[in-house]
Amino acid sequence: MNTTSVDNAALLTTIDRVATAFSRLRGIKEGLVTGNSASGIQFDEWDWEVGVGLYGFLRRAISTNDQKALQELVAWYAGQIERGLPPRQINSTAPMLPLAILVQHVDRPDFRALVEDWAEWLVKELPKTEDGGFQHVVKERLNEGELWDDTLFMACLFLARAGVLCERSEWIDEAVYQFVIHTRYLSDPVSGLWYHGWTFNGRHNFANAFWARGNAWITVAIPELFDLVPTLGEKDRRFLSNVLVSQVRSLKAYQRPDGMFTTLLDDPSSPLETSATAGIAYGILRAIDAGILDKDDRAYAERALAAVLAQIDEEGVVHGVSDGTPMGHDLDFYRRIPNVPTPYGQALTMLLLTEVFLENGNRQ
Repeated sequence: MNTTSVDNAALLTTIDRVATAFSRLRGIKEGLVTGNSASGIQFDEWDWEVGVGLYGFLRRAISTNDQKALQELVAWYAGQIERGLPPRQINSTAPMLPLAILVQHVDRPDFRALVEDWAEWLVKELPKTEDGGFQHVVKERLNEGELWDDTLFMACLFLARAGVLCERSEWIDEAVYQFVIHTRYLSDPVSGLWYHGWTFNGRHNFANAFWARGNAWITVAIPELFDLVPTLGEKDRRFLSNVLVSQVRSLKAYQRPDGMFTTLLDDPSSPLETSATAGIAYGILRAIDAGILDKDDRAYAERALAAVLAQIDEEGVVHGVSDGTPMGHDLDFYRRIPNVPTPYGQALTMLLLTEVFLENGNRQ
């Protein structure tokens, strides 16, 4: 499928269906809210799942100038803040990235103050590992001495954008350092693929899993960092570009002929995974736009696009998305993760479809 052959009117309709389904998701495993009484974003938990979802929802709203969607975001954040936010950790930082972008489109000094305070907390109070890495603290456990690939998307992109917003160059420097230190311990020097995690307690990569969605977070995070921080230094751009090129070289080799990726990238018998497929395709397109990847790599994103479109039902729900995945200590753990409708599955799909929509519009 060539992206230029995708009808933009039909694509916009699909994007709107996916966005509506995101708004109607009340929670993981709870499905869509039924009936016409519910309005606004229904997911009622401040955590990473909805944080990623809000990012995709916001990017779509900005690109299509959807003021109603922007006000729904304002209402959701205001309601959550009024109720009281949960303890701060890596996963609860994910909703802060869209908030750091939203404050540039709405007049909410309280939102901006929260962005500044949270970023300061990340730098000064979040537990750190050996070598100063962001310890992947979550609500269930401290994960002492552990680095996870999720962290770069969930927390470090926010910190970088907050640094731009608040003119705090030291925050940007810290975010970039986290990309470097996570690369050191999580990127396989042979394949360029990323392991799900690393622990300094025993110094190993747990199950040595090349988890697909974890790799997608990286494929997305590097070009997003370039976009979120226009002043990123040349040496940092050069280093991270090479990291991404190395990863994508292997991703292309593991992509199935139908465009999908499997939950474990190097295990073709593991389940197919739509959110990873969407994220990798989106990251490739963004990296081409950023000049990191060659235009010939677009063919891999186009195959993934066709596969993702086939996973969207009439209500806009994206299927084939694996549930939230803690650190696995053996590979079978990843093979057994069930599929459920999720905000991040909707979001990564929205990001991909919106990127294709915008690219097609620019060509016309």
